[in-house]
Amino acid sequence: MPVIPVNDPQDPRLGDYHTVPDPVLLRQRGIFVAESRLVVRTLLTHQTLQTRSVLATRAAFDSLSDLLQDRLDEFPIYIASPQLLQNLLGFHVHRGCLALGQRPHETTDRELGLLRSAGLVVVLEQVANPDNIGSIFRNAAAFGAECILLSPHCSDPLYRKAIRTSLGATLRIPYALIHDWPGGLIRLQELGFTTVALTPDSGSQRLGALIKALPPRIALILGTEGTGLSDAAADLVNRLVHIPIAPDIDSLNVATTVGIALYSVSQATSKSG
Repeated sequence: MPVIPVNDPQDPRLGDYHTVPDPVLLRQRGIFVAESRLVVRTLLTHQTLQTRSVLATRAAFDSLSDLLQDRLDEFPIYIASPQLLQNLLGFHVHRGCLALGQRPHETTDRELGLLRSAGLVVVLEQVANPDNIGSIFRNAAAFGAECILLSPHCSDPLYRKAIRTSLGATLRIPYALIHDWPGGLIRLQELGFTTVALTPDSGSQRLGALIKALPPRIALILGTEGTGLSDAAADLVNRLVHIPIAPDIDSLNVATTVGIALYSVSQATSKSG
């Protein structure tokens, strides 16, 4: 299919793009949105995720031409002005580029074979803010976490804002859902993981003590931004750990906490290796 110039926001060929601001409708249609040239490039080079179409300004298309020129027969590529993108979507499109991807089959922790060999995973309970989800995936990619597990009521990693905040890491880091939360934590222990919950409770073990005697396989578990990890989940973990902070600060942002913990673990692992 050739590159298709479009100049009417009501062009029926752009129908799926009208749903971009509505995450519920996108999910119902089985699609997700990659926004920005970097994230679209991540989607286009992904080994398993399927691109449905691309909508870009001429400048954005030219910047991606090394990937798009050889794929003109695979999916439509629509070229539009920045103003048409604004009128069509109702918001400014970062770097003038969007793509629609085919949403993959939902995976549960029981189906994620990577868990049998992974050494470091992140587990999230009811983290509902998409910016935090995106930042956590970005931290996971930076510091070597091999996958992320999500309880019910976590924000969708394939929500447009989460993908953009993660710089495409939600497309790269495998993730799965634990439907029977918090019972799934027991399965992680049965697979050989030491389950480590991050908590603001200063009465728990310091992160530094964990780092000094690092377990061979670790699942870092964090709770929602507001109330933290639930009592039901905390009762099932092997260890409770905190990051020491100034006494006049209540707690750290959940994504910041993940970043500090993953960095600490990755540094200790690299030194021991």
